[in-house]
Amino acid sequence: MSVDAPKLSDEMHAEIDAAMKDLEAAGAAQPKKRGHDDVHPTTGSSKPAIRGPRVVQAGREMRPGRIVSVGPTDVFIEFGPKELGVIPRTQWPEDKDLPEKDATLEVVVNGRDSDGLLLCSRPGSVQKADWEMLEPGQTIEARVTGVNKGGLDLEVAGHRAFMPAGQVSLDHIADLSVFVGEKMTCKVTRVDRSGRGNIVLSRREILGEQRREQAEKLKSQLAEGQVVEGVVRKIMPFGAFVDLGGIDGLIHVTDLSHDRAGHGEKFVQKYVKEGEKVRVQILKLDWEAKRLSLGMKQTQHDPFAAAAADIKDGAEVNGRVTKLMEFGAFMELAPGVEGLVHISELAWRRVGKVEEVLKQDEIVKVKVLKVDPESRRISLSIKALLPPPEPVSSPAGPKGRGGKGRGERDTRTPEQILKVTPELRRMREKFGAKSLKGGIG
Repeated sequence: MSVDAPKLSDEMHAEIDAAMKDLEAAGAAQPKKRGHDDVHPTTGSSKPAIRGPRVVQAGREMRPGRIVSVGPTDVFIEFGPKELGVIPRTQWPEDKDLPEKDATLEVVVNGRDSDGLLLCSRPGSVQKADWEMLEPGQTIEARVTGVNKGGLDLEVAGHRAFMPAGQVSLDHIADLSVFVGEKMTCKVTRVDRSGRGNIVLSRREILGEQRREQAEKLKSQLAEGQVVEGVVRKIMPFGAFVDLGGIDGLIHVTDLSHDRAGHGEKFVQKYVKEGEKVRVQILKLDWEAKRLSLGMKQTQHDPFAAAAADIKDGAEVNGRVTKLMEFGAFMELAPGVEGLVHISELAWRRVGKVEEVLKQDEIVKVKVLKVDPESRRISLSIKALLPPPEPVSSPAGPKGRGGKGRGERDTRTPEQILKVTPELRRMREKFGAKSLKGGIG
């Protein structure tokens, strides 16, 4: 397949003539006496012609040249005797960083037109794809036409191209069909003109370059304590990675929510989803270690602080059983506020398993034993609201300590049992002076 060389418009011819006149005028303004070696053979200019070395990068020729004219639609550059190139001015969006006349600029030489004019472009700029000029390393724009098992089908200069799924984005994308019909800026990684032609493209490298540029800008803008927005990129058992627009930060599982901390991907997914936009606070910045710690609960209202003002020691409240454990049961007293009923506080009798007394999601009235705001713990009791069992009396048998018969329930408190009475003191003195000898009897 052959493509005719592009024809120059009248406007471009006029710009070329103007550029040549500028060169001739510059030559006429020079002194008459000059050495033969200092004269430009074409323009008569005494300025040394730029004969930049031809460097080939990724299959493309790179050459430095001198800007001789900046027109409304094109920029003309001189490389040496009888070598003039043209670059579309549209490659400088909104005239940003537009080169000035006589400035030196390194450009990519894409080819030559029928008039001998070199067709050039800025390195890394997006080019209109041309089958005859297509080379590896070139940045072009392609349109996505479909999805296949391994990636995307695209159209470039009337030819079919392929982009592997791993080269579409920096992250894994489950459904590539969202790109069908869109235009993509990508790089050519392979061109095979034999047979039907085989073009392989990549978008990942361009996205990586953009991300690195954004990261450098963000480093001077971010500070500890700031509240910013980001997008959840990846969920891990220990937390979630959030993209702040070029830099990833980690929300540790303990900083996801004010609720009781857990672990595992399912627990993290309870609060965030991949692709979701979240509001986070920057907790710590360490650029040397490349660590950015984020917190999500720091931007939210703390339900425990509000509940602690209402829930006091000794209060009687209703709670819902949220989790049964071997050592007791967690109960939700308010949204985001939980307390623990230890297994010893379930009933007056000895409880072997928590399931014997409570069931999941059961609503139970409990008594608040203690609220500890520092450790964010609330101790609860069920047996404190139940009447203590009646002591079991024995009809016969000698009375023991405390005036109770054998088999009767000892109702003394631990303080009363350990209290040193005169009777106990006399017994200690009596038996303390004696030493036990022999066996029983």
